[in-house]
Formats: sequence, C-alpha cells, structure tokens
Amino acid sequence: MVDLQSQYKKLQPEIDKAILDVVGSAAFINGPEVKSFQSDLEKYLNVKHVIPCANGTDALQIAMMGLGLEQGDEVITADFTFAATVEVIAILKLTPVLVDVEMDTFNMDIEALKKAITPKTKAIVPVHLFGQCANMEAVLKVAKEHNLYVIEDTAQAIGADYTFRDGTSKKAGTIGNVGTTSFFPSKNLGCYGDGGAIFTNDDDLAHIIRGMVNHGMYKRYYHDVVGVNSRLDSIQAAVLRLKLPHLDEYCDARRTAAEYYNKGFSNSDNIITPITSDFSTHVFHQYTLKLKNINRNALHQHLLDKNIPNAIYYPVPLHLQKAYTDSRYKEENFKVTNELIETVISLPMHTELDNEQQNFIINTILDFIK
Repeated sequence: MVDLQSQYKKLQPEIDKAILDVVGSAAFINGPEVKSFQSDLEKYLNVKHVIPCANGTDALQIAMMGLGLEQGDEVITADFTFAATVEVIAILKLTPVLVDVEMDTFNMDIEALKKAITPKTKAIVPVHLFGQCANMEAVLKVAKEHNLYVIEDTAQAIGADYTFRDGTSKKAGTIGNVGTTSFFPSKNLGCYGDGGAIFTNDDDLAHIIRGMVNHGMYKRYYHDVVGVNSRLDSIQAAVLRLKLPHLDEYCDARRTAAEYYNKGFSNSDNIITPITSDFSTHVFHQYTLKLKNINRNALHQHLLDKNIPNAIYYPVPLHLQKAYTDSRYKEENFKVTNELIETVISLPMHTELDNEQQNFIINTILDFIK
C-alpha cells in the first residue's frame, strides 16, 4: 500500500547522517532535533504551538485531558473511522457519541451532528478522513451555538488546506480549539517508528499540554498537573524535520496519482472515485473507491491473488465493534456507514507510484468487473 523504502532512498544520505548525529549526541529525549522540528512545523502550519508527543492516539487523549473534559461528558465523533478516535474517549471515561458520515466525502454528517447534541455534550471530534477536511465551517458554527470544544483528528490529512467562505484558509488541524496528528510511518508525513503532535493557538492550553506530555512537569521532579509519558524521541524528530520540507511535494505526488486513477476508472459506471470538497484540498492519505453492483470482497481477494495490495477501510463500523457497542445506537442512524463498510476498497497510494504500476492495478480491476 505504501513504498517507504523508495521514498527513503531519495533522502538516504541526509537521513542517515541525521540519525547518526542524534546517536552521537546521545540527546535521545527532548533533544535539539525535537525543538527544531517543533519550530519548523509551527511555521509550516502557521500555528502558535506544536507539542510533539509519542503517537497520534496519545495526541488525541492528551488534547482531551488538556481541555479538562470530565467523566460522563459526551464527545461526538464519526462512526466511520479508525478506533483510536473513540478509544481515547472511552479510556478517559468520557461518553462517546457516534454519528453517521456523508456518502460523498466519508466525513462527519453535519445534520447527524446537530441531532446528537445533548446537554451533556462537551466536544466534537471531526475526523479529516482519507486526506480531506471535514466541513469545519459548519462544525465551528454548531460548536459556537452550543459552547463546545472542537478537537480535530488530522492523522490522515496533515498538509491539507481548508478554505472558508470569506476566502481565508487554514491548514488542517489548526482550525478548532486543538488539533492532533500521527506520524506513523505510512502517513503523508511519517517517521520511522511512532510519533504524534498536538497543535493549538491557545497559549494557556498549550502550556497545560506541554506539562502533560512529560509527566506533568514544567520543572524536573515538580509535577504541577496530572500527566503521561508521551514524548517524541529525537531520532524520529530528525527524520520528520528532513521530510517536512517535502510534505507538499509528497501531497502533490499523491494528488497526481489520484488523478491518474480517476481517469483510468472514468468510463466505469460501477466505480465511484473519490471526490474533493470545494472547501478542502485532498492529500489522499488513502485512495478509496465505492463500488456499485460489484462483489467487493471478491475483488479484494482477486487483487491479492494478483499481488496487488489493497485494503478495506473500514470493515466494521465503530458502533458495531464489541468494545464500543451501546444500546443507544440505532441502525437507522448509520445508513451511510453501513453501506460504506460493504462497498469501499482502498488501492495503493503513495509518493512513488508510477503509471505502469497504476495501469496494472486499473486494468486488473476493470477486467474483473467486465
């Protein structure tokens, strides 16, 4: 699904040197590379504060801790996404509230969001799924009306741009009260292990979170807030600092690959290619098709038989996962999600795709559905 080795080879001399420099310095935790990457990412995102941490799941958890959400508070998020988003809500003894998504963008359905709000609702977690932003202007309007926090899950959309109706734009993750991301190796900006970060323009929130990621310490052995151990190590920061200047290039390469796929499937009535919203660029963390009158599972296996990687994101909605089942959920409220889990399939998407590879993938799928 991704070709990290070819991507690495293009930067190999610089990355090898950066890693060896960290090893030589022995500044493995909170070293200069972490601070440099933090500063570089703040400039790229045009955000006041970036707080690096150990992974994207921690980023979500710490963001919720920093906002002071309390046991029983309801947090609304999308049903069609990876479990980390709801996982941290449950870990913190908050109450997850899952809502349906839009058929065309796969992102949170705003009308479903509105219906899910109760007096106990305290936060909304829009997930920028597969590489494009949720309808943040609408989310912010709802949040303002009900005095709710907005926590952006930007694990799949770092580098995407959101444009408001007045023409102004912001980077994904910098629009709500706080944003989070993951630097898992397969992400558009990925390190060589685990990593994550939290973004905010709120000075007070940033101060709280900076303590939380480091055992609640601002001064060594003085614990001012309840914290966790979640730090981005210096080797991962060194890799990310070198890859960050290439992020827009990586996103452009993914868009080019997506356009090639779109053209290849354009004459098929049974394949619905991804759409890009008017208000968001798409950085194509995943390239996900919707199928009509095609046996998705059979196609999935056929591609594997042809040694073509592919994946089903996601085979089970969160409301039907054993860990998160709840009598409050009614199937009629998840019509879109329940259809998507039966019809979506994701194809290889990365910066190193070439036309020969894509032609093989496209022709194999078209031959199957004839």
